[in-house]
Amino acid sequence: MSYLMKGVKYCSSVNQMHKVTGTLFKAHILKNISGTNEQFKISRTSSQLSSEKANSYNYVIVGAGSAGCVLANRLTEDPLSTVLLLEAGPKDTLLGSKRLMWKIHMPAALTYNLCDEKYNWHYHTTSQKHMDNRIMYWPRGRVWGGSSSLNAMVYIRGHAEDYNRWSREGAIGWDYEHCLPYFKKAQSHELGPDQYRGGNGPLYVSRGKTNHPLHHAFLEATQQAGYPFTDDMNGYQQEGFGWMDMTIRQGQRWSTASAYLRPAISRPNLSVAEKTLVTKILFQGTKSIGVEYVKNGQRKKAFASKEVILSGGAINSPQLLMLSGIGNADDLKKLGIPVVCHLPGVGQNLQDHLEVYVQQKCTKPITLYNAQKPVNMVRIGLEWLWKFTGEGATAHLESGGFIRSEPGVPHPDIQFHFLPSQVIDHGRVASTMEAYQVHVGPMRSTSVGWLKLKSTDPNDHPIIEPNYMSTERDIWEFRQCVKLTREIFAQKAFEKFRGPEVQPGNHVQSDKEIDAFIRQKADSAYHPSCTCKMGQLSDSTAVVDPQTKVIGVENLRVVDASIMPSVVSGNLNAPTIMIAEKAADIIKGLPSLQEKNVPVYKPKTLETQR
Repeated sequence: MSYLMKGVKYCSSVNQMHKVTGTLFKAHILKNISGTNEQFKISRTSSQLSSEKANSYNYVIVGAGSAGCVLANRLTEDPLSTVLLLEAGPKDTLLGSKRLMWKIHMPAALTYNLCDEKYNWHYHTTSQKHMDNRIMYWPRGRVWGGSSSLNAMVYIRGHAEDYNRWSREGAIGWDYEHCLPYFKKAQSHELGPDQYRGGNGPLYVSRGKTNHPLHHAFLEATQQAGYPFTDDMNGYQQEGFGWMDMTIRQGQRWSTASAYLRPAISRPNLSVAEKTLVTKILFQGTKSIGVEYVKNGQRKKAFASKEVILSGGAINSPQLLMLSGIGNADDLKKLGIPVVCHLPGVGQNLQDHLEVYVQQKCTKPITLYNAQKPVNMVRIGLEWLWKFTGEGATAHLESGGFIRSEPGVPHPDIQFHFLPSQVIDHGRVASTMEAYQVHVGPMRSTSVGWLKLKSTDPNDHPIIEPNYMSTERDIWEFRQCVKLTREIFAQKAFEKFRGPEVQPGNHVQSDKEIDAFIRQKADSAYHPSCTCKMGQLSDSTAVVDPQTKVIGVENLRVVDASIMPSVVSGNLNAPTIMIAEKAADIIKGLPSLQEKNVPVYKPKTLETQR
């Protein structure tokens, strides 16, 4: 790519004169070339052109993940639009069967792929100096459906004020009234449509079916602690505790590959290639014309007559931009990468959610501990393979909630997921006892990081520096997370189940001890974002404009979680799908959907924490 544009961007009039002189000289020499050589040259040129035409599409989309699958579906709704979708990982089915790929499609099997490099980029951060120098594990999807084929299937949109904040941060047209319609367009909620929920979209959303007594105890305990019950944390009122929405349909994970890609796969204007690593974007000057990729060890090119769209996610998209000469010019020059466009925001503004597990031993044998014994796993697996029912048909994160950390906070900044089980080290270590836990963490961390290229090799993972826990505010919020969780677990509703605290443990009481526990045990909630920030042209840190176009070049967009100006207050899969739905309309040239004056809950007073 970089060689195509070398000399195009910076050529002077002197260089142009040299070119003209050189061309005249070449023409004189060519007159003396034999007819055979001339015919060979014409034949080879015509063959190159026909090959280029055969590999040309209107749109080339990089990444068949949460955003890429949405775009592939929506852009090929027009039968005249041709799309090539390139995915680095494999398909999410085997011989066309979901059952044969049960590790992806059985909701309860989710931890298998969080730890399996076959479907997972398996990233690691730098050593985190504010977290006892720990290197943190970051699983990201590398398969059809991307991280929607690996995640815990929790469907959370974030708060309305997150999107209004985006608008203030420069993402004009991305406020709540312009985003809500796209959440609804994507969604088909099993409880039916209303002012907040969609009823006819491809993405099926359901509630838990286990009716587990520990989920009921958790929700009762939160109310005893003084928090409200909310019947839809994605609707009018995020604040409070209630039943989680999940991307599960009829007992199966409902990834974007299931919701968007498979229904479109038979369209003649959609081509999909898996196990295909895109290595660079091709440019003519500053105009994107296609991509170079490697498949089966062979280097190939695909051309886009309209646009190249990056949907690789918050790590892969900035990495590919930098490999292609778009990023901080100084960093690129150090690696010998010719600069197409100096865009210093690429890879900056990295944001994520950290969380910690607060665990309590359960005095009754009702947790998922027994279900994880080999004989029971076989029974659960066989029931799921036969009927898609039973304990294998849920991710078990069926209740949770959002609260404010202190008075004065305008909307929730702490999130809870409750699980009637014990998880150790991302599920890579088997649970050791009957226990229940909450995953709890702050939603709007003030620590911001970055990522940079390690080398010019596309196979090398970039250097990932999230800069976790680098501010006093983040440390204080995590203390609150532990204290407020302990208060909930101490309520009467848990009396008949409550054993000793497993983690942090009763020996951890002072602020200093809690801080040490957080440094040792907090982990990523797998929500990296914001590394190709959307903003105004006047913002030197912006990478894309509010139309999702990469600033400073032509025919290139980024559409995924990397373009969020700031991380939302919740899980990222639903917002990423919304971004792609909205971007599809932008690309098609359609006016944005809008729903004005939709009511959103506000606390009666900010003088109290609850």
